[in-house]
Amino acid sequence: MKNSLPVLVLKPGKEKSLLRRHPWIYSTAVGSISGNPQSGETVRVTDSKGRFLAWAAFSPLSAIRARCWTFEEEEVIDSHWIYENIGKAIKARNSLRSLTNAIRLVYGEADRLPGLIVDSYDGQLVTQFQSSGVEFWRNEICEALTQYTNCKGIFDRSDAATRAREGLPLRVENLYGSEPPEKIEIEENNVRYLVDVRVGHKTGFYIDQRDNRALAFSLAEKFKKIHGRGMRVLNCFCYTGGFSLALKKGGASEVISIDSSAEALNVAKQNAKLNGINEQEMSWVEANVFEELRKYRDQQEKFDLIVLDPPKFASSHHHVDKAARAYKDINLNALKLLEKDGQLLTFSCSGAIDPDLFQKIIAGAVFDAKAEVWMLKKLGAGIDHPLLMTLPEGEYLKGLHLLVR
Repeated sequence: MKNSLPVLVLKPGKEKSLLRRHPWIYSTAVGSISGNPQSGETVRVTDSKGRFLAWAAFSPLSAIRARCWTFEEEEVIDSHWIYENIGKAIKARNSLRSLTNAIRLVYGEADRLPGLIVDSYDGQLVTQFQSSGVEFWRNEICEALTQYTNCKGIFDRSDAATRAREGLPLRVENLYGSEPPEKIEIEENNVRYLVDVRVGHKTGFYIDQRDNRALAFSLAEKFKKIHGRGMRVLNCFCYTGGFSLALKKGGASEVISIDSSAEALNVAKQNAKLNGINEQEMSWVEANVFEELRKYRDQQEKFDLIVLDPPKFASSHHHVDKAARAYKDINLNALKLLEKDGQLLTFSCSGAIDPDLFQKIIAGAVFDAKAEVWMLKKLGAGIDHPLLMTLPEGEYLKGLHLLVR
């Protein structure tokens, strides 16, 4: 069977990244392809001399022409292999079940399932098939998920731009079980949130920020113990209030939250009510964050803590320069709004902005703000979003915890 599979041969010298177990093969590295593989079909990858390198899923239209399943020649990519790796991924997250009912069960390449995202919200699974390979095994993946999770249902949100780059149609549909409810209630570190898996950002919620919301909670709690008062907080790009509610529950006295989406702010208000927070205790501002930060700067407002968690500013490397200017703009103005000993939690979810570049951008903002700033900690996604060490591109979420001295 293995010998009958199509073969993708790399150009001379292009095998170096695969020898380092980087799982992506770009179209520019391909020398020849034999066997006429179809989209998502498994191909044998060899160097220019015919030596085995990997088994990979072929994608005829993508710049990433193939994504590696495994670098072990003896492995067979079949339904059993798919089932086995789904099971391993889910088992690896078992330790989180006592902390939250919102967990990422499968995280693409890190779980040997390139392009597959599976999130669980109180037993409702939400999938994203972002590559030709996992699309090819779509039915088997769904069967494995139902077998290993006893889920209430599987709803597919394969509507991201990555599908188009793979030459795949967008899909938003129910795959298994009953249709998901309009809102699903989740709990995380004793804070409750409502999630709309049909139309919410990503799969409905930013599960990846769990640890950083817990950090925000602890910062608010510690501040109140030390100062005898709750901190004044500004949460920018607040979406449905994730950081806002964690900070308020931690003891913040005033939380101003800004987002341009009236719909997101409406859910945020529902979340506040769900947690027993009086509506008068929170300020929800529908506005452009860039403009609002300048307004607060001109009014000489001051805050004890500011959160900057913007949407993706750079969707590709073509947008890096523009994104860098945007990140510097919001961080510069935020730094000017902080009290002495004020803190900034600042993030980027743009995969095209690597951690080193992000830190340099923020350093530039610090310099222009003429401030003395400590970096207390580098921040990232939670443990259910593990970084595959041979794929640094997987570190899409990066953040910094800063202190103004």
